[in-house]
Amino acid sequence: MAAAGNLARWNVAMHEEAGKPRKATALQAAKAVFWAFFGVRKGKDHDADVVSITLLQAIVAGLIGAVLFVLCLVLLVHFVTS
Repeated sequence: MAAAGNLARWNVAMHEEAGKPRKATALQAAKAVFWAFFGVRKGKDHDADVVSITLLQAIVAGLIGAVLFVLCLVLLVHFVTS
């Protein structure tokens, strides 16, 4: 597991040296939005997200997260009241 961590740090360092931040994957954007909904974020992770997540990714992930949250609440209320 330590080798994977070292490889990940090396990949980040290589991209930082090139001057081009890596674009985040959809899963990384969804994870950042999920934790943002709870208001819990590590400073290191937040700094990495600011560099890698584009505005479009944040908006789309936020909208999808909000829709899923509202649907879960509606289903929960429907289940409790029936």
